[in-house]
Amino acid sequence: MYPLIRNRRLRQNDSIRRLVRETYLNPNDFLVPLFVVEGKNVKEEIASMPNYFRYSLDILAKEVKELWNMGLCSVLLFAKVPDHLKDNEGTEALNANGLMQRAIKTVKDACPEMYVMTDVAMDPYSSYGHDGIVAEGKILNDETTDILAQMSVSHAQAGADMVAPSDMMDGRILAIREALEDEGFTDTGIMSYSAKYASAFYGPFRDALDSAPVAIKDVPKDKQTYQMDPANRKEAIKETEMDIDEGADIVMVKPGLCYLDIVRDIKNAVEVPVAVYQVSGEYAMLKAASEKGWLNHDAVMLEQLTAIKRAGADIIASYFAKDAVKLLG
Repeated sequence: MYPLIRNRRLRQNDSIRRLVRETYLNPNDFLVPLFVVEGKNVKEEIASMPNYFRYSLDILAKEVKELWNMGLCSVLLFAKVPDHLKDNEGTEALNANGLMQRAIKTVKDACPEMYVMTDVAMDPYSSYGHDGIVAEGKILNDETTDILAQMSVSHAQAGADMVAPSDMMDGRILAIREALEDEGFTDTGIMSYSAKYASAFYGPFRDALDSAPVAIKDVPKDKQTYQMDPANRKEAIKETEMDIDEGADIVMVKPGLCYLDIVRDIKNAVEVPVAVYQVSGEYAMLKAASEKGWLNHDAVMLEQLTAIKRAGADIIASYFAKDAVKLLG
């Protein structure tokens, strides 16, 4: 009891604080999202995500080499597909010479040891901006999972180490796992977006890929019929355990900061690695506030990332990865 026990003894200076610190960030914690586009010598800033870019494949090769030299060992690829290649069935997603497939090969050629994860979802390829086939005002589940399974095989054939289905269709993990096994890709991993919420924080990401749902008749205006209700907690455990049973190697919670209770719940419930996606809206808010001088960018960034890891994240997908690693030394 006080005064025999004084907790402040362990806060007296930086050395003792470092010695007893419970949570540390390091480069191995981070998964780096990368956006790719067609063209040559393209590095275009995303307006709603300051200091984050879309890369053509020649610039992508340089970027992944830089990431590797910084100690960042894994990337998550997203493709921005030209409008004329979009349709309701996501046909372009299965093109063996499509942008995503060429991006995978580009990363592996530039940096063979870089671990490559790929986004598996229809929305970048959909003329409606949805993660599934649209018919009569609904998103079709089983027909969509068939396409996602084919997409995953196509990514594996191009050299992806792990596929990351972000769609939230029921049963898609099993469909993908069986398709990969049937094609001999027994070592290709699956990182499932297991607890992906229908969040309002995704706006800048949809700007980056031009993948927002379109507002036309007979097309759902949002993704609430397949992404999770932000008000639900127990459902996240159910979704995650089902994905693990179906063959997921890593599970993910998305978004990050508003869902740290979910991260801890899942971390306590499962025995596979837990990833967290610190999403575009979280990135954009800090950028905007720091540009106004209202927040200390670097201090808040590291505090947020530390909070995500403290909550139980084994992997953090973050647009801040490069900035954080530079500060961590």
